[in-house]
Amino acid sequence: MGQASSSQNSDIVLERLNRLHPKIIDLELDRVLRLLAAVGHPEKRLPPVVHVAGTNGKGSVIAYLRAMLECAGYRVHVYTSPHLVRFHERIRLNGKLIEETALIELLEECERANGGVPITFFEITTVAAFLAFTREPADILLLETGLGGEFDATNVIDQPLATVLMPISMDHMQFLGDTLEKIAAVKAGIMKQGRPAIVAQQPPEAAKVFDEAAARLNAPLWRFGKEWSVSDIPGGFRYEDARGGFDLPTPALVGKHQIGNAATAVATTRWLEGFDLGEAAIGRGLTEAVWPARMQHLTHGPLVGQLPPGWELWLDGGHNEDAGQIIAGMLKEWQAQDGKQVSLIFGMLNTKEPAAFLKHLAPLAEDLSAVAIPGDHASLSAEDCVGFAQQVGLAAGGFESVDAALKSILANHGTEPRRVLICGSLYLAGTVLAENG
Repeated sequence: MGQASSSQNSDIVLERLNRLHPKIIDLELDRVLRLLAAVGHPEKRLPPVVHVAGTNGKGSVIAYLRAMLECAGYRVHVYTSPHLVRFHERIRLNGKLIEETALIELLEECERANGGVPITFFEITTVAAFLAFTREPADILLLETGLGGEFDATNVIDQPLATVLMPISMDHMQFLGDTLEKIAAVKAGIMKQGRPAIVAQQPPEAAKVFDEAAARLNAPLWRFGKEWSVSDIPGGFRYEDARGGFDLPTPALVGKHQIGNAATAVATTRWLEGFDLGEAAIGRGLTEAVWPARMQHLTHGPLVGQLPPGWELWLDGGHNEDAGQIIAGMLKEWQAQDGKQVSLIFGMLNTKEPAAFLKHLAPLAEDLSAVAIPGDHASLSAEDCVGFAQQVGLAAGGFESVDAALKSILANHGTEPRRVLICGSLYLAGTVLAENG
């Protein structure tokens, strides 16, 4: 690739692309198919694709798969969203985030080909990512849906190596439907004729939808609790299926729910035709996986530097009811171990359901400090967040920033060791990671 214009940077180009469609989300495939044709159909020239959809755990299962494949010596491209700090995080080329110059050139190439007609930000940037994935060799592409499945901009892969359906719960109801069945039907849209589908643990309503879709498509199913299973053992977990079983170490990502995500990744490796992943690479990958803002223990930076001895600062981007339940389970387990009280710092988008998320945390947290997500027009105000917290019985106050909220917690609780959790939004998590270095 040539040299990008010195007067440009990727933020400027991304801002221009953001103005090409009046809606942030508009689920259909016509626009992305038109642009893919205009740039030479990169979706037909990609490495073998593992396509991942679901409500919770998509990023975690991709992190495990990437680590395991790389430990086995394979070159891995990855596409995920949203980003936390910089857009470049969405496009990982053979182990490295896309470079600034290459990103600018790809975005401008797509901008020129699009010719100014309406297209959403996610659609045009997905096309740019597909172009990037065709221009640097790799053995496999791990592809995460942006929203839903059937009409998601990523759903243009005719014959994926495999599809993965992570747990389904109520989220994005304004776009995907108001029942688990409707949401599952949209997610099932990534399943393809004759291609294997690996299915994580599901509520019965979603499992039935996936079974029916697989039957229509003659797609082999590899389902948790049926074709494969997982059980706890000291120091890790045991994975078993009809081909055999083996013991694996505790995953690197924190929380009991990560056993399910890790096991789903292991189950997926059983269907990666042409790839040879031994137990050693799988086990090492599980212990080396990295996925920021998923129960991430912050251990350095200006926020952490304010904490007295014995205090902990944690960050999680979970934002729906299932995430609230998972976080609550972890807090309850930790409190049983060390008795530390919990203070929450909370912010959320206005498209979510704060009370459904917070009701699970309310019995475990002593107080909540509410903040608006900086620079996000879709953020709930701190005052609104306070109202939702009070609805579920949490003592709450509003603050201008995470730093101000943390200072108030420190002032109110002295030096007694405490666990502070920043939660409610990946976008809030991204600003915290940026500000905390």
